[in-house]
Amino acid sequence: MNTTTSTSAGPRELPLQGIKILDFTRVLAGPLSTALLADLGAEVIKIEPPQGDDYRAIGPMKNGQSALFSVMNRNKQSLVLDLKHADAVALVHEMVQQADVVVENFRPGVAERLGIGPEKLRSLNPRLVYVSVSGFGQTGPMAHRPAYDIIVQAMSGLMEATGEPEGAPTLVGEAVSDVVAGLFASWATLAALLQAQRTGQGQQVDVAMFDTTLTFLATSVSRYLFTGKPARRVGNRHPLSAPFGVYKARDGHFALAVLNKKLFDATVLAMDLPELVNDPRYATDETRSANEPSLRAALEGWTLQHDVADVVARLDAAGVPVAPIWNIEQALESPQIQARGLLRPVDDERLPDLRLPTQPVHFNGCAPNRAVRAPALGEHTDLLLSSWLGRSSEAIAALREAGVLGTAEAAQH
Repeated sequence: MNTTTSTSAGPRELPLQGIKILDFTRVLAGPLSTALLADLGAEVIKIEPPQGDDYRAIGPMKNGQSALFSVMNRNKQSLVLDLKHADAVALVHEMVQQADVVVENFRPGVAERLGIGPEKLRSLNPRLVYVSVSGFGQTGPMAHRPAYDIIVQAMSGLMEATGEPEGAPTLVGEAVSDVVAGLFASWATLAALLQAQRTGQGQQVDVAMFDTTLTFLATSVSRYLFTGKPARRVGNRHPLSAPFGVYKARDGHFALAVLNKKLFDATVLAMDLPELVNDPRYATDETRSANEPSLRAALEGWTLQHDVADVVARLDAAGVPVAPIWNIEQALESPQIQARGLLRPVDDERLPDLRLPTQPVHFNGCAPNRAVRAPALGEHTDLLLSSWLGRSSEAIAALREAGVLGTAEAAQH
């Protein structure tokens, strides 16, 4: 796909065009980080074992293709190498001399045992940025522990702070720890690349799901540092402000966000409740929060007489932050998201009419984000060994015969 766009000012490139990344990651956090970079033009080579990334077999499936793999590995090329073979490791050592970045999410110590650890690869390319994504980081007493999203949600305080006050700690309805780690990893990769370009020296970047999730919990961390108290479960309301949460209407629920007296007055006047404007119980954000049950009863006395659409229209006209509660279909298919172009049509003979998300930031001085389907397992093995390393077709066939590249079927499908 051509990633430059001609304009009257000349061709425009993608922001990361020319950056070469060797991607050893699998499942979610690591692949998401490199997908975000690939969206913006980085050449991402996904190096997979002969059996492929585990996510290739995780549902939901359509026409034999995994939804999760397809989304997290868009805009990448797949190279199959069996790193148990010394010749496969030697190929990595050759490729890394041309790379700008290596990203891996093995458990600490595994990359070193495979011969592709940061010390070895950076000795071959001192400018290399080597990004390690793991559950608990490369250091500390828990560094050796495996981690999935639910484990980190449980240990970070996120789960304990989520749910109804009298209910059980609740898992957030998204793999938030994986996603946050992926976001921090992509950001950290770019920061390290900038330093490498300035100084000529790369480095290892250590990204931990546990650390990044705690950083993500910005309000919980802030409250603890100033009060010494952990966040408590408050259900569908803000722990410190009111009215700030989910409320009932006649035909469903809506979300309301009121953070100051001006908005509070606008809210109650729009609801034909002028007597609440001067009620001392609701004079400040702090007193409104302390008296949240009585305030909720007063507001819902009005909202339960109206449909969600009417409540939202009335409050929106008054300048109050308010919203219906949408499902993912309503959000993705909304006119707003269609106008913003978050979903991009992608050509894929395996999945007709495929759309994939792209990174969400708009850059007005570069070409549009790339939109290329995820690769088949080993699809680009021969091409990459030829274009990056100059291997002949005979040499590639010999490597495959020796088991270095997995089976011939892996390269064809």
